[in-house]
Amino acid sequence: MSKLRVHNLVVSLDGFATGEGQSLDAAFGHAQQAFMEWFGKIRIWRGLQPDGKLGPDEAIASAWGTAIGAEIMGRNKFRPTTGPWPEDGWRGWWGEDPPFHTPCFVMTHYEREPLTVSDTTFHFVSGTPAEVLNQAQKAAGDLDIRLGGGPTTINEFLRADLVDYLHIVLVPIVLGRGVRLWDGLDGLHERYTLETVTVPSGATHVFFTR
Repeated sequence: MSKLRVHNLVVSLDGFATGEGQSLDAAFGHAQQAFMEWFGKIRIWRGLQPDGKLGPDEAIASAWGTAIGAEIMGRNKFRPTTGPWPEDGWRGWWGEDPPFHTPCFVMTHYEREPLTVSDTTFHFVSGTPAEVLNQAQKAAGDLDIRLGGGPTTINEFLRADLVDYLHIVLVPIVLGRGVRLWDGLDGLHERYTLETVTVPSGATHVFFTR
């Protein structure tokens, strides 16, 4: 049976997985510079080919694409806006070659026609986490589904007890404000087997496995 997986979710020491004030120019709001410094340390997260200098961070991050047949994401991962979708031609943060290469299900209260960019089709869907997961499972076949964020969406799926694997990259920064991941998830650790590894970059990888 397919699993729902979260990979490479960067979280600050004070529990924020994105900053305040997200915009088209800053996907992580006021945390943009701090978070991108961490992403920049790992070549595969920047869409570049490995150069043979593979450290532990990149080895762990590379599991992101293994056996994935569909992705689920919140609306703000596609673009930061509320209400009806603007007619401005926005095609996502990723340009003309999104890194997903699978169907992507964007959760929104304002449905719209699917958008295909290269070999990735974005489906704009409404429903409960369980209902959207069911749509993604049908698209993925025997492969797993990746839950791509943002933190509010991941929190909703964790509350619904639908996440089978959660990989957190805990980075040694304090944001002070933004969107928190853990609120309302008391006792989450009791549902999973937990493993951690701290790597030379200073990040701690935390793995929650069903």
